[in-house]
Amino acid sequence: MTSLREKLENHQVSIYFGAVVFGAIAALTQPGTTALETGINPALAFMLFVTFLQVPLAELRQAFSRFRFLGVLLLTNFVVVPALVGILVQFVPADPMVRLGVLLVLLAPCIDYVVTFSHLGRADARLLLAATPALLIVQMLLLPVYLGLFLGPEAGSLVQVGPFARAFVWLIAVPLVLAVLVQQWAGRSNAGARASSALGLLPVPATALVLFVVVAAVVPQLGPALDDAMRVVPIYVAFAVVAPLAGWGVSRLFRLSAPAGRAVVFSAATRNSLVVLPLAFAVPGAVPLLPAIIVTQTLVELVSELVYIRIAPKFGRSLAPYET
Repeated sequence: MTSLREKLENHQVSIYFGAVVFGAIAALTQPGTTALETGINPALAFMLFVTFLQVPLAELRQAFSRFRFLGVLLLTNFVVVPALVGILVQFVPADPMVRLGVLLVLLAPCIDYVVTFSHLGRADARLLLAATPALLIVQMLLLPVYLGLFLGPEAGSLVQVGPFARAFVWLIAVPLVLAVLVQQWAGRSNAGARASSALGLLPVPATALVLFVVVAAVVPQLGPALDDAMRVVPIYVAFAVVAPLAGWGVSRLFRLSAPAGRAVVFSAATRNSLVVLPLAFAVPGAVPLLPAIIVTQTLVELVSELVYIRIAPKFGRSLAPYET
């Protein structure tokens, strides 16, 4: 199982791009793939469950004891990046739905495949993985606040509390609790250990499944929204260039070690498009525009990650040990 897991992890970038390509092919050649939209939430919940399962409880406690790293990670994602987004959104078309899509995706830090790419970029991926529950909880709490700040009174008519509450329960709380229960079972019995080991093979396939389902469900709906989606591509490209530099700058300011600094770089640059997509589908009148705006960012980001994993290892040597 270990060798299979290593093979999956070593080829995961190709697997993810393959999932996107096959999803697009299915969408263009098979009728009715939009029905897969109903499978996005279950696929996401499963992906997050097997992702959380990779975070040993001891490491989770250790991550929260790394006050400097966690503080820099939260500062970058919830102060520095929103400031950058506040500047970029001024160049977004005035259509409130377009702005909502850009804000939804750029204000939410990734908690799934960012770990994969950060590992390939020689970042402290395990420390970032251990911090993912905190990132997900904080973004769900702050995202409505930031949307209200950037959209003003229009936010109330576009964004409702219900979908956010349901997303928190089914995409965060339930997968996290199940992961904890499986870890405890694995620590008490051989059967639990075998089950946990088998589930440990699934983060890459589960992420690929989510990418396939999302692309297959959304691509057939892109037609009427294609022009608007293309208009926000320059915003996403600008974010992909500036956000990692901002993350590295904050890391240097607080003298993180180089691997931890690279983890902040990847977190700043990688957004939570897959998890916020169900929130987009819940907005009245959102389809097809809002999902198209979000999926466009995913495609720009996947290309950007190939650049990051090549240049991130060149980002500095160790600056200082962690503070606890």
